[in-house]
Amino acid sequence: MKRQVLEFGSTGEAVRELQALLGIDIDGDFGEQTDAAVREFQEDRGLKIDGVVGDKTWAALEAGEDQPEPEATEGEVEISPELVAKMFPRATLRANIEKYLPHIMDALIETGLDDTDMVVMALATIRAESAGFVPISEFKSKWNTDPGGRPYGRYDFRTDLGNGAVGDGARYRGRGFIQLTGKFNYRNYGKKLGIDLVANPEMANDPSIAAKLLALFLNNGEARIRKAIENDDLAAARRYVNGGSHGLAEFTEAFRIGQRVFG
Repeated sequence: MKRQVLEFGSTGEAVRELQALLGIDIDGDFGEQTDAAVREFQEDRGLKIDGVVGDKTWAALEAGEDQPEPEATEGEVEISPELVAKMFPRATLRANIEKYLPHIMDALIETGLDDTDMVVMALATIRAESAGFVPISEFKSKWNTDPGGRPYGRYDFRTDLGNGAVGDGARYRGRGFIQLTGKFNYRNYGKKLGIDLVANPEMANDPSIAAKLLALFLNNGEARIRKAIENDDLAAARRYVNGGSHGLAEFTEAFRIGQRVFG
């Protein structure tokens, strides 16, 4: 059956299916995030990079779905880009993993979280928060922007985030591998790192800083996260980082693959 051609501005169920295959947030709207993910996927697969999902791009996406899951591995396993890529089976560029994995591992080692459970936890968290394995800024969505309203305006006066002024939502929107969000977190974690993230919020996307923020978030909830993993309660493990269930399906899929790959 011939697939519907999708491009920027498309909407509907076919877009939702596309977003699921790409491993990104599913909202049924082919916007900036979906366009970027499609182009990244096309580049990774050697396709024409035009952001248009035609027959060839659909075929490549669906072929990726049918790839066999990795077999369980016994003994100590090196955390290599090749193995990490198995946790990111769809739209992620291998080059991103090779570029940013050393930053992630350095930060986890520095905080004493380089055992298998916490490495898999960190990688699965990245899969849920920034599936392209690259520190990114939060995209506009219905969750942060009212129809016709200021970008990220729904965050402006969120006292639970420490925001209290017009523009705070945009200035302290989610960034990095962990999607650090809110003035409170920028101030708190900036102090832990000895940098002024409140004055320079864009620094949260610096690869080294983004990796350290991820490690600090995991370190902050380490005891609860380890207990949840021990009980095989991945929903709780995700909640201790995200505060909810956003990205739980992607997190769970990646975590299960990581368990099999790394033992």
